[in-house]
Amino acid sequence: MIVENRFNLIDEPWIPIVDVGRVSLKQLFDHSDYRALGGNPVQKIALIKLLLAIAQAAYTPEDDSDWAKLGAEGMVKKSLEYLERWHDRFYLYGEKPFLQMPAIKAAAVQNYGVVLPEISTGNTTVLTQSHIEKSLSDADKSLLIVQLMGFGLGGKKTDNSVILSPGYQGKFNDKGKPSTGKPSASIGFLGFLHNFLQGNSLQETLWLNLFTRQKISGLAIFPQGMGAAPWEQMPAGESCAVAEALKSSIMGRLIPLSRFCLLTENGLHYSEGIAHPGYKEGGIDPSISIDSSAKDPKAIWSDPDKRPWRLLTALLSFFSQTSNKGFDCYQLRWNMDRAIRQIHVIGIWSGGLRVSSNAGEQYVSGSDDFVESIIQLRSDMLGEVWFANLQLEMDELDKLSKTVYGATFNYFKSQNMETKEQAALASNLFWQLCERRFQELVNICDNAEQVLAMRPVFARFVDKAYDTCCSKDTARQLDAWAKNRPDLRKYLKKPTQEAA
Repeated sequence: MIVENRFNLIDEPWIPIVDVGRVSLKQLFDHSDYRALGGNPVQKIALIKLLLAIAQAAYTPEDDSDWAKLGAEGMVKKSLEYLERWHDRFYLYGEKPFLQMPAIKAAAVQNYGVVLPEISTGNTTVLTQSHIEKSLSDADKSLLIVQLMGFGLGGKKTDNSVILSPGYQGKFNDKGKPSTGKPSASIGFLGFLHNFLQGNSLQETLWLNLFTRQKISGLAIFPQGMGAAPWEQMPAGESCAVAEALKSSIMGRLIPLSRFCLLTENGLHYSEGIAHPGYKEGGIDPSISIDSSAKDPKAIWSDPDKRPWRLLTALLSFFSQTSNKGFDCYQLRWNMDRAIRQIHVIGIWSGGLRVSSNAGEQYVSGSDDFVESIIQLRSDMLGEVWFANLQLEMDELDKLSKTVYGATFNYFKSQNMETKEQAALASNLFWQLCERRFQELVNICDNAEQVLAMRPVFARFVDKAYDTCCSKDTARQLDAWAKNRPDLRKYLKKPTQEAA
C-alpha cells in the first residue's frame, strides 16, 4: 500500500510568527521582515533549534570570518536551496513522514493532550480554557512533532515495550520489564533554561546563533562535529549507527529524537527514542548553561519564582576576566564576540518550562509554569567594566530582597503571626517591581555614577514591597511597622573617593 505524501512543512503554513500568524518554512526564509517566533517558550525553543538545524545542514561556516562573509542573506539563500533539495523529506504524512518512525506503529496510541504538558488530562484540575484538550490541525501536529523531539516529559506515557534495535536494553528496568520513559534531552529533570542571542529580525537571530566548524572542533563532547540532519537519514532504532552518531553531534542536540512517534488519525504511537547522555555525563545542549567546575555539575533550571533576567550575570560570566569558573553557555559565549562586531543591539532571550517529578513521572503542577525574558544589550558598552558594575548591582539587589524578607518576617513575628509566607510575598513583590526598571539599569552599567544615581529607585521598591505587605492601620501594627522598617542607608550611601 502506497502512503500518500501530503502536508509538506516547506510549503504549508504551520510556524507561529509574532504579528503575522502561521507561515511555512519557505515563507520564513523568504521574508526578512519577520520579527520573532510566536508560541509558548518551549515551542519557540523547539522551533529555533529546528531552524538552526536546517541552516547548519545547508551550510556550516568554517570560522567567524566565513560566518561574517555569509551574512544573514547568504544563510537564507543556502537554506532555501537546501529545502528545495530535500523537499520530499518534509512531508508530515507519507512513506517517510517528517521526524517520525513508521516502525514504531506497534506502540500504543496516546491522545495528543496526554503528551502536551500544558493540557489537563485525567483527574488534573482545569483552570483555564487553554488547559482543555482540543482537536489539532495538521499545522498543530507539525509543531507537536517538532516539540516532542526534545521536550517529551518522562513517565509512563511512553510505550517502552516496543524495541526497534535488537538487543537494546535501555527501555527495560532492572526486572526486565518496560521502564518509564526518561525525560527528553532538552527538558531534563526540572526543565532546563535555554538561551539564544536575538537580533532585529528572525533571520538575523538565526544567523547570530550559527555555529562554525572551528568552534565545534574544539569540543570533545561532540566527536561527530556538526553531524547530519536526521531527516536526511532517520535512525532504524534506539542504538543503531545513525542513532549513536546523533548522540555525538551538535545536530543530535538540536534535533535529539528523544521520542519515536507516528501520527494517527486520533493520536500518535509514542515510545522513548534515542537516550542522549545527561549533562552530568557531558551531554548538553549548547543553549543551556552548566557549571562543570565542581565534582557534581550544576545546571540552570527554569524557575517561575526567579525570572530569567535575574540570572543574567551567571549567563554572561564569560565577560569577567577574574575567574574561569562558573556557568557556561556555548550558545552565548561562542557567538557574543562576533555579534558585538556586527550589530548595535544584541538581545539575550531566555526561556523554558519548569516541571515537577515524582517516581519517574514528570508533570506540570502547582507553581510550575513557562518562563521567558529578553534583555537588550548595547554592543558599544559591553565589556569587563560594564559586567563588573552589573554584577555589583545584582548582588546589591539580592541583598535588598533579603532585607525586605527579613523586615517583613520580623514585622509579623513581633505580632505572633505567620511569617514565612508573608515575607516571601514581600520579597517576590520587590523583584517584580525591579523587573520594570532592570533594562534601564543594564543600559547604564558602563557608567558607575549613573548606576549610583539609580539606586534610590530600587530603594523605593523596598519600601513599596514592605508597605504593601505590612499594614499600619492599628497602633500595634504601626509600632511593629516602625520598629522593623528596612534600613537602606548603607545601600544609598555614596562610596568615599580614594585620594589620588
